[in-house]
Amino acid sequence: MGESLPALTSIQPPDTVAGMSLIDHVTLVVSDYARSKAFYEKALAPLGAKPFMEYGKACGFGREQKPDFWIGEGPMSFQTAEQLKIITPTHIAFSARTRAEVDAFYAAAMAAGGRDFGKPGVREHYHPGYYGAFVLDPDGHDVEAVIHGGG
Repeated sequence: MGESLPALTSIQPPDTVAGMSLIDHVTLVVSDYARSKAFYEKALAPLGAKPFMEYGKACGFGREQKPDFWIGEGPMSFQTAEQLKIITPTHIAFSARTRAEVDAFYAAAMAAGGRDFGKPGVREHYHPGYYGAFVLDPDGHDVEAVIHGGG
């Protein structure tokens, strides 16, 4: 897996809360850490996200040194062993800055072993400017890249 990433203690708090997302971070439980880390490194690269922190079998990805998306092979500190018997697929949508990023995310995720769950395109049933792409990761999590409007 190469060189280890910095420990959690290196996170710097934001200077301001203005413009912050409602969600600070989210963690998906994965069944094979190395496989999933390789998948997300490739799938999220077109969105400008990369791994920033790693400890044990957990890795935090994000933009601008803020790991807001985590993957981990459990048990995590918030789980018990019986919670890990079945991994329930989860949906997570990543913000893209352009439609081209959505398209590149889809291509990269598919090349990394993802399964098609919705090719890039407008989803007018959500709203006229909703442009997204959906891929299932190695554990069946529904991973999306989306932009709302232009781009």
